[in-house]
Amino acid sequence: MGSLVNGKEERVWVRIFGADHEFRTKMWSRFDPSTGKTITLDANTSIVVPQDRAGLLAIDVLDPDMMVGRESVFYFHEMIAEMLGWGFEEGKTLFGFGFDFRQSNRLQEIMDLFADKLEAVYKASGEKKINVISHSMGGLLVKCFMSLHTDIFEKYVQNWIVAIAAPFRGAPGYITSTLLNGMSFVNGWEQNFFVSKWSMHQLLIECPSIYELMCCPYFKWELPPVLELWREKESNDGAGTSGVVLESYCSLESLEVFTKSLSDNKADYNGESIDLPFNWKIMEWAQETKRVLHSAKLPPKVKFYNIYGTNLETPHSVCYGNEKMPVKDLTNLRYFQPTYICVDGDGTVPVESAMADGLEAVARVGVPGEHRGILNDHRVFRMLKQWLNVGEPDPFYNPINDYVILPTTFEMEEHHENGLEAASVKESWDITSDDNNSNGAAASSVSSISVSRTGDDQNPRAEARATLTVHSQNDGRQHVELNAVSVSVDA
Repeated sequence: MGSLVNGKEERVWVRIFGADHEFRTKMWSRFDPSTGKTITLDANTSIVVPQDRAGLLAIDVLDPDMMVGRESVFYFHEMIAEMLGWGFEEGKTLFGFGFDFRQSNRLQEIMDLFADKLEAVYKASGEKKINVISHSMGGLLVKCFMSLHTDIFEKYVQNWIVAIAAPFRGAPGYITSTLLNGMSFVNGWEQNFFVSKWSMHQLLIECPSIYELMCCPYFKWELPPVLELWREKESNDGAGTSGVVLESYCSLESLEVFTKSLSDNKADYNGESIDLPFNWKIMEWAQETKRVLHSAKLPPKVKFYNIYGTNLETPHSVCYGNEKMPVKDLTNLRYFQPTYICVDGDGTVPVESAMADGLEAVARVGVPGEHRGILNDHRVFRMLKQWLNVGEPDPFYNPINDYVILPTTFEMEEHHENGLEAASVKESWDITSDDNNSNGAAASSVSSISVSRTGDDQNPRAEARATLTVHSQNDGRQHVELNAVSVSVDA
């Protein structure tokens, strides 16, 4: 995002040099409950989202000025390049919509901007209906818009072609530690060149979008997320002794911990001390957002696809302290390092949350990958190409299972002699899948089945046998051979 300061433009997010100072000066904000908007503390600064390249600049590369290691800040960059190769054109058939991540996913100002964008894209493309691709919190924004403005969504949108890594039921572990400890995008010495963890915390504590990503308490989780604290407690024996106990709080109960731990949280802004406690006004706003999301319905003519990340340990529940170092004062919780109880996901959003879109999906497909990195995964590109129906069609690709079947041979023979009828079939395929094991020694497996039928006056005696052989190859392919023979005797 950029900022307008006294008529001058500068980028404040994402940037490397002077990041922390500019972030605190230009980005720190306060929530206005009368409008639902988070407003920058600096009266001379206005935060805007760049609209260059038909909106694509804002979602292409997070730090366009970064020259070394630029791929580490790619956002939609490789997907944009891929889609241009499929024949899309910037400003004609390919557009971007960036938004202020601090704001609520249902803020009317953003809803109006999205409506204007859909109308503009519809007209620019010759009044062709639109395919929408969203990522992460963008999926919540699209779902809020679909819920609140169903008529506009149905008018302009053909397919919500894919919601990628969307936290439909929240990102419980990640957001819990963010609210209590802050968020760091880089670790080690590199933090000196980026926004500090606590500077990020002091912004996010006033951002409705973060509260909207908290655990959805009424969702039937397979394993409900909890907040655990090792606490020092005085015993009731009157001797003044104390012991250490592990306390566990469900999502609703944990709000009391948030409130107490952040009760004296303050930020120093230009010499002024500003109170930044857990914001219950934002919490009330977020609860209404969850209601809006829950009531969303997919218009009957709009198709929806969901891609979610898998195979990474993803924070689900959070624990602070241990038996040797318990939490004595909740206001010091910010100094404790969280320990995570993890589940399968993309490192940020659990699979269970991303899959629970509550919509009639054409397909839900898991792709091994990291929350942001999944956007630049060639397997996702292959699915998009299939669902968008662009480029050369691949009739043998199955996006649900993410594999390609290539028929190689098919032979069939029949033979009749002396009351016997024999038939044989030989067929083979090559199956290409990213999940195939391409490391280690190639292996083969053989399966067979035999069936027989005794003859009677109505049916002749018959026997059949089939053998399926799978040869795993070192290039990640599997070569499959089917051999089948049947023999029957004339009645």
